[in-house]
Amino acid sequence: MMSIKGFKHHPYIPNSVPEVQEAMLKEIGLNSLEELHAEVPEAIKLKENMNLPPALSSEWELRRHVEGLLRKNRSCRDMLNFLGAGCWQHYVPAVCDEINSRGEFLTGYAGEPYNDHGRFQTLFEYQSMVAELVDMDVVNVPTMDWAQAAATAMRMAGRMNGKRQVLVPALMDCNKLKVMKNYCDPDLDFVEVAYHPNTGQLDLDDLKQKMNGETAAVYFENPSFFGFLETQGEEISRITHEQGAVSVVGVDPSSLGVLAPPSHYGADIICGDLQPLGIHMNYGGGLSGFIATRDEEEYVMQYPSRLFGIAPTTVEGEYGFGDVAYDRTSFGDLRENANEFVGTQSALWGITAGVYLALMGPEGMRELGETILQRSRYAIHQLNQIPGVKGSYFDAAGFKEFVVDFSATGITVASINQQLMAQGIYGGKDLSVDYPDLGQCALYCITEIHNRQDIDRLAASIKAIVTETPGQ
Repeated sequence: MMSIKGFKHHPYIPNSVPEVQEAMLKEIGLNSLEELHAEVPEAIKLKENMNLPPALSSEWELRRHVEGLLRKNRSCRDMLNFLGAGCWQHYVPAVCDEINSRGEFLTGYAGEPYNDHGRFQTLFEYQSMVAELVDMDVVNVPTMDWAQAAATAMRMAGRMNGKRQVLVPALMDCNKLKVMKNYCDPDLDFVEVAYHPNTGQLDLDDLKQKMNGETAAVYFENPSFFGFLETQGEEISRITHEQGAVSVVGVDPSSLGVLAPPSHYGADIICGDLQPLGIHMNYGGGLSGFIATRDEEEYVMQYPSRLFGIAPTTVEGEYGFGDVAYDRTSFGDLRENANEFVGTQSALWGITAGVYLALMGPEGMRELGETILQRSRYAIHQLNQIPGVKGSYFDAAGFKEFVVDFSATGITVASINQQLMAQGIYGGKDLSVDYPDLGQCALYCITEIHNRQDIDRLAASIKAIVTETPGQ
């Protein structure tokens, strides 16, 4: 630690001017900065300078250095990308970036001083449009991501019925499941339900066998992490409700222009990620989870996050926007006794998703879904023409993502992906490590940004790799 006499003031560090520091120390009865940390043991104090490169002397040098680091990245602007697996490359309309970069939203998306700039109304409008999309009544201000939204939904269910067992598909995103388990430990126990090897869909017999009086909730996704559709949703919800448990369904909102929302097949809680709705991937930083339920007190009072509502004011014909049941949150009076702790989370992305939905409308969402369906089916067809390649591992209808099986080629997914990268293509997520039972499979993603030429280029590249690799 440096003494006051050896410390120079810095333009970016408040109160670093020695005279200012001396006055502040005198006010609190201390003689040096070291005395502020007298309780820190000497053994762990740093007594020499850190091994850092010399300071950059100008803003230009700093910018040049950082831009040099960034140029090492090969983003999806530089590469043709077929990688999804929870963070997808969709087209982001310019208006989304224009509005979410406005100062009253970008720096003021949370905090009471900014209410007069329309933040409450903007988030209310976002909630209303997502509610219409999923055909539910109540939607929260977003959580961090889909994994946290799903975990919170599990906790909501457990608090509602006092039970502790949660049933989840054995075939789901293993990283998401780890987050859910970590977030719900030690209050909830997770039990995996088997799947049909041909379709990937839940084995209903195994589901019934594992359901019991301690089952708090059943969770499944539609579309699944692997892209296939769970066509048994209504039956799963019926089995769940018969045991007094809560049906929780995770959904990709970009599919809801062409697929029925989970509320139509018995879901009590719906969750998912807003990232497909006008949010850049941002190297994995564009994620934002949502939760939706019916407008029933037993559900509303279990939300840990903020909810914004609309109400008439004292002026006739005028409406205002504000928190609903604010006291149940960790922001409110309950504090440590709240349902769960939440921070500012990702409310800015909620505003962005609202802009996207307002721009697209029902017809735009339908066109988006149809385009993705058509192009993904075309991609599967083209890949099926390649010797040894199976375009879709699962025999089930899917949306946006699909599992490509390379096992019969004798080439590993890792090798194929490496060769694709050399050609400027990001291949699908290698599933062989996390899901060895599937063999040499990869999860590929097709969205509206992929045209026929992109898909044909991918198919041609994979065909060349498969036929020209030595030993084939």
